[in-house]
Amino acid sequence: MRRAMGLACLFSRPTSRPSRGKFPLSGRGANMAARPWVWCVSATIAVALLLLYGVPSASAQRKKEMVLSEKVSQLMEWTNKRPVIRMNGDKFRRLVKAPPRNYSVIVMFTALQLHRQCVVCKQADEEFQILANSWRYSSAFTNRIFFAMVDFDEGSDVFQMLNMNSAPTFINFPAKGKPKRGDTYELQVRGFSAEQIARWIADRTDVTIRVIRPPNYAGPLMLGLLLAVIGGLVYLRRSNMEFLFNKTGWAFAALCFVLAMTSGQMWNHIRGPPYAHKNPHTGHVNYIHGSSQAQFVAETHIVLLFNGGVTLGMVLLCEAATSDMDIGKRKIMCVAGIGLVVLFFSWLLSIFRSKYHGYPYSFLMS
Repeated sequence: MRRAMGLACLFSRPTSRPSRGKFPLSGRGANMAARPWVWCVSATIAVALLLLYGVPSASAQRKKEMVLSEKVSQLMEWTNKRPVIRMNGDKFRRLVKAPPRNYSVIVMFTALQLHRQCVVCKQADEEFQILANSWRYSSAFTNRIFFAMVDFDEGSDVFQMLNMNSAPTFINFPAKGKPKRGDTYELQVRGFSAEQIARWIADRTDVTIRVIRPPNYAGPLMLGLLLAVIGGLVYLRRSNMEFLFNKTGWAFAALCFVLAMTSGQMWNHIRGPPYAHKNPHTGHVNYIHGSSQAQFVAETHIVLLFNGGVTLGMVLLCEAATSDMDIGKRKIMCVAGIGLVVLFFSWLLSIFRSKYHGYPYSFLMS
């Protein structure tokens, strides 16, 4: 600093001196003579302030690096014990919100306590655990990203700080800056399957996670049981195989497959949506999603039931028109068929109108 002050004074020093025998300057001349010294003092102060505040000291930089290293070491230690780190308000503010931070944190805000009765939270937690375990035990595991969870009963102050009023919610807290709009996961649109969350994480952090699910033997067991039942029936009826050519049986099987596919079962299998949604404030449970871009599992079952009712009504009408039964029974079948078609088709239109709010048509109870 002394060297800088000396340089500032050296370059500000006047180039000529007043000659001997002359009277000192006064008025405007005196001000001009004193001006170089004013510049010297100003330059000295500016250099001192620059050295004091403008350039970070080596000790401050080392302290920042030590704090960051301590935070990363703590997160790595907790991750080795449990892939999803449980956080309260203090841990969240210290490790997620407070700088410095060179890592991203995927936080699931949830309510897993039994008295909260959040079925969706439990289902989302299972998928989140699968995703975190897949990342923890993968060969590409680094300290670039961590998984954490904040339960409402353990960190209600965090929910208030973020103005959050629903659960579950997934938010990515990036390594630099604050979360943007895209850092909040669109649960109602994408669902909460581990694969969908992994794609979202890849978009936000450039970290690719290959989801590895634990082996599930329920599917192979059910398939084996079904094949065993079919094989048993074929063996018992081996002397008479006419049932394989039964048109009614094949028609019923094809109809069940069509109803399952048209109700959205494949969409559920791909997206993994929640069964229903319960409002944490009012306790009201929604079984029909309000958007045309998503659906609940319960909604699929309801649509399947309504389509089945319409189909049954059409079958009764066809039977009433072509059957050789008594005319009285045929009239009953006709009335029942018309009633089923009108009732269930009206309910289908009401669901359609609730998802497509601009739909102008209605029918009976729509």
